Amino acid sequence: MEKTQNIKRLDHKTLRHSFHLWFWGALTCFSQEHMQTFGYMASMLPIIKKLYPKHEDQVKAIHAYTAFFNTNPMLGSVIIGTTASMEEARASGKDIDGETINDMRAGLMGPIAGIGDSLIDGTLIPILLGISLGMSSGGSPIGAIFYIIAWVLIAYFGQRFLYFRGYKLGDTAVSFLVGKQGAAIRHAIGVVGSMVVGGVLATWVSVTTSLKLVGTNGKVFLNLQSKLDSIYPGLLTVVVTLFCWWLMSKKHVSAIWTMLILVAVSFIGVLVGFFNPGLSY
Repeated sequence: MEKTQNIKRLDHKTLRHSFHLWFWGALTCFSQEHMQTFGYMASMLPIIKKLYPKHEDQVKAIHAYTAFFNTNPMLGSVIIGTTASMEEARASGKDIDGETINDMRAGLMGPIAGIGDSLIDGTLIPILLGISLGMSSGGSPIGAIFYIIAWVLIAYFGQRFLYFRGYKLGDTAVSFLVGKQGAAIRHAIGVVGSMVVGGVLATWVSVTTSLKLVGTNGKVFLNLQSKLDSIYPGLLTVVVTLFCWWLMSKKHVSAIWTMLILVAVSFIGVLVGFFNPGLSY
């Protein structure tokens, strides 16, 4: 039977302290062996000290956070908030132990990492960079300043919202991220991200050819770039973009090797006269 006569509650100051330790120290003492284990443990220290006044109880409780942990730092704050809620329930006599907490975070850190990496690194950051590039035309520093400020604000308040939502709702907050509603939101953000990246591509990337066929009379009878523009403006840009996507997505070629391949293609293209060395591609 659950013992609920000694109900304990975490105050806002303790929760805020815990969140700030995660925000600033999620990657503390990061290594291939432990990853974010110590960052997780550090964020739970204010929780443990508040709920367990006795030192021996603190040592026993903190032992649950020595296990391996690694997830997306931004979305992972919802797991930290959920853990704080579970720890509060355990200190109040609920039927929750360290093994239950470990099972929760072990089961969630993988899905949250997958969602966070695709949503943050694959969608949000490209959107911000696309907007920043548009604001940096002519060498203006406004784009860089916008990116720094926007990213810091989104990262801080986004993580803070997820942390306290995780604490308030418990497992319900996590199920929202990995459930149908969360999938719909991620899909919508992905569509917006694709539109922004497409706009950046059309604005900043331009691949053209200088190949021309000249007749015996010295007159140009085929200007390949003009023909391509009449059929599909920007066709070479799309081809090069799809080629880069194919290399990195399907063949798992790194970005560095992809750039080296583009340099080699450009060099050969200039030698055979397909590209004009005086143009910027």
